[in-house]
Order: sequence, then C-alpha cells, then structure tokens
Amino acid sequence: MKKIIFSIFIFLMYCNINAQKISVFDETVVEKDNMEPAIPRPEQEKVAAKRLKDLEAKKGKKPNILIFLVDDLGWGDPGCYGGGIAIGAPTPNIDRLAREGKRFTSFYATPTCTPSRAALMTGRLPIRSGLTRPLLSGDKVTTNPWSVEVSEGKALAATGYKSALIGKWHIGEGENMLPHEVGFDYFYGLPAVQSDYSQFLVDREYADMYYNKEIHDKAFTMQPEGLIKGKKGGKREVGFPIKNLDDLREIEGRLKDESIKFIKENSGKGPFFLVHSFTGIHNDTYCGKEYIGKSPATMPVKDAFVQVDDIIGQIMKVLEETGELENTFVFFTSDNGANEDVFPDAGYQPWRGGKGTTWEGGVRVPGIAYWKGMIEPGQESNELIDLTDIYMVSLRLGGALNKLPNNLYFDGIDQTSFILAENGRSRRQCEFMWNNTDFCAVRWKDYKVHFKVFQTMAPRRNLDQTLLSNIGTAPWVFNLNVDPKEQASEGHRYFEWGMPAVISFQKRHIATMKKYPNTDIGLGF
Repeated sequence: MKKIIFSIFIFLMYCNINAQKISVFDETVVEKDNMEPAIPRPEQEKVAAKRLKDLEAKKGKKPNILIFLVDDLGWGDPGCYGGGIAIGAPTPNIDRLAREGKRFTSFYATPTCTPSRAALMTGRLPIRSGLTRPLLSGDKVTTNPWSVEVSEGKALAATGYKSALIGKWHIGEGENMLPHEVGFDYFYGLPAVQSDYSQFLVDREYADMYYNKEIHDKAFTMQPEGLIKGKKGGKREVGFPIKNLDDLREIEGRLKDESIKFIKENSGKGPFFLVHSFTGIHNDTYCGKEYIGKSPATMPVKDAFVQVDDIIGQIMKVLEETGELENTFVFFTSDNGANEDVFPDAGYQPWRGGKGTTWEGGVRVPGIAYWKGMIEPGQESNELIDLTDIYMVSLRLGGALNKLPNNLYFDGIDQTSFILAENGRSRRQCEFMWNNTDFCAVRWKDYKVHFKVFQTMAPRRNLDQTLLSNIGTAPWVFNLNVDPKEQASEGHRYFEWGMPAVISFQKRHIATMKKYPNTDIGLGF
C-alpha cells in the first residue's frame, strides 16, 4: 500500500512539474514562486553539498567570500581571455585564478555600472529595484531602494558574517544608501565613481566647466570631499581627502590596504564577506605613481590594469599567509563591458558594441571562480551564469538562502553546484537583458535574440551616440557559435523552430513583474 501511495505521489509531482512547462524546450522547474525557474542538476548538487559539509566540518565555520569587481573591464582584457600581454597589459595573477579555478566564457552583467552593481548586491535584475541606470552627480531618488532590497551584507549578517565593501559603490549615495547603512559592517571607498572626482581636478578635459565661473561655482558644490568610510550604525566620515591628482592616484593603493586590513582583522575568527570593488579601469584613468609606465603599452589604462592585477595578487597572498585561502570562495568579474567611448582609456572585447549596449560587448564579461581544494583547476565552461547568480551562491555558502523575503522576486539562481562540481553544468536557462527600462534581448543556449537593437551612429560611441530601435517584422537572431560578433541576423531563415520557445520564456519573465511589482525610484530615463 505504501508503495502505491508513493507511486501516486511521484506521478502527481511529475504532472505538476510538467504542467509548469511552457515549451517543449523548457528544462526548468519552479522551485519557489518568487524564484527564477532553474534546471535541476541533482547529481552535481549532491557533490557540492558534500564538499561544503566536509569543509565546514574541517574548518568549524562557514566559508569566507571574496569578490573582486573591476570597473569597465572588457571580456578580452585579461590574458586568460586572449588579452593580457597581447594587448599591452600582462595579467599573471588573474590568469592564475583562471588556471587554478573555473573560467566562464558566457558570464553576463548588465550594460552599465549601477544596474550591474545592483544585480550583484540584490540578486535581482535592476528593472525590479529601480536602479536602472548609472546614478549621476546631483541625482535624487524618490524612494530609497534599500528600504525594499536585501543587500548581500545584510543577508549574510543574519548568519554571523562580518562584511565590508571596499571601493566603488555607486548604488546610491543619499541618506541611508551607503554600504554600512544597508547592512554591511564596514565601508571605505567611493560613494559613486572615479570621474566624479577627476572632473573637478582635470582642467584641460573639463575646461568649459572648470574656467566658466558661472558654471564652475555651481558645479563645484557637488565636488566630493574624498573617500568615505563608515561602520554599521555609525556616521559617515572622510577617510581620505582628495584635493588633487596626486591624491587621486592613491585611491587604488588605499583600497588595497583597507581590504588587507579587513582580512587580517577577521582571520581566525568567524566567516567574512568582502567585496573589493576597484575604481579602475573607469575613466579618468590615474594609476598609482609607482605603476606609471609599468605596462608594456605604457598607456594610462594599461598601467591601471597592471595595478589591478598586482593588487589581486597581493590580496590573494594575504589570504594564504593568514591561513584563510582554503576556506575562501573567490570570484573575479567586471560590472559591464569595456567603455569604448573613452578611448584611449578604454578596455577591450572582441564582440560587437561595448558598455551601454546589450550587444555582447556591453554585457558579456570575464567571470572566474577560484577556491583552493574545492574547485578542480583548469576548468572552462561556456554555459550561462550572471551577477545575480553570484548573489545566490554567496547566500547559499553563507547559509542565508532561506532567509530571503517572499514578497520580492529573485532573478538569481543558486549556481553553487555548477561552480563546485567538476565539469558542472549551469542551472540557468536564459539571460534576460534590459537597458534602463527597455527589454532588449534574450540569450538561450547559444542563441541571442534581440527585440530592440542598439544602432551606434559613430565609431566608439556606444553611450554618447546611439539609438535604441524597435525591430521590424522579425526579432534579430544570432547563433553566437558561428556569428559571435552578431553581424547578420538569420532568425527568419533558420530559427523559426526556436522562436516560440524564446517568446514563451520572455512572456513568463515579464509576467513575474505583474505579480511582484517593480520599484520606481524616480530615475526617469
């Protein structure tokens, strides 16, 4: 009798799962109503769960989490992605992470910095949080998104983590919007972005504002004092005044020192969560004095990237010296593609477009996972994974996934088993790509389907001189295996078989926003 009841239960479960399928190509299961449907991978999940259990038994605590986030780094900048010495800036430390970890060739961000950082910090696409475009000097929001969102720092604090964000924040600098005000234990860095400082210091580039007294006096009321620091529950303080270009050149070094200090202070204690968020290689590029001319290219942006790589090496060395290396999950990535508009301060990618677009060049970025003894070295995968997934992985490692609220929809998928199991497979079926409040594209398997397209009206002007256009009769479709630069759409001719599936995935995605409404914080365009 028990066997019969069990068989009926399994049959009903099977029927329920299949009832949720929206296409013959839909591989996902809805595990929870407010979570993105995911592809089940039970065998690799067993492997990941055992590894984590064994490690916690050995170490006596949850693992540390360290995220390296670079600004405006292109997919093709690191050596392990075809750049490095080939384009004038060797990256031995980043390359080592890839060589001894797992490199993702289809890792996705969003087109610009604030939305990407919001995705990483909330596990939700920016269209949901309202953080849909870069926050600019003088921007005022009508609703504090952090009154709704759950930052990684806040979520992990509930399970005993000490957390810090060191470096660029750029997800709100108004009252109660800095990291130490939204759940992190400590913040030291830039509330916004490097150019917020340099525009008041580089008179040649900003001469029309700098030397026009009427404009100058009003503009300079927005000049930031310097790097800001603060502890949870405490007030904001100026951690380092920035008054000239020499001060500007010290930023990366001071951020490095703060991250090293945080690791040493928390070594041998409970678990820690650290986001080291570089200010490079965002314009205007001013590396540390000791790195000027150090790259083979002897160009400012290349010198800056050499410094970024060197700092990664120094921080990794401290993890090893403190005995924390084997208990630290490390992830390296960028917030968006290279900003071609600021050439010659630009990074590089081999794809079409750049920062500010949903072409591959704007959203496909480096992604490397490293964890000594936990991730089998030398792995590569071209399967889908993105910034929102890293939020979910962090919470899974920290034991905080079950503490997320039920009234918010989370786009991130727990990809822990993809990362930890040798030759693990992605649990993500699609990447949904937005620009500001416009739904633009879907990537499913190796197919990229555009519903709106960016038209760049001048070379290297992805941000400053583009049009976002509706498609005509058929969506633009590219098989990225044979047309990785998205040059000639073949959707009408060769993708009729797959278009209904992609449209059904898109419709389900949009429908979640009716049940779980998006937040409008008043950013306008």
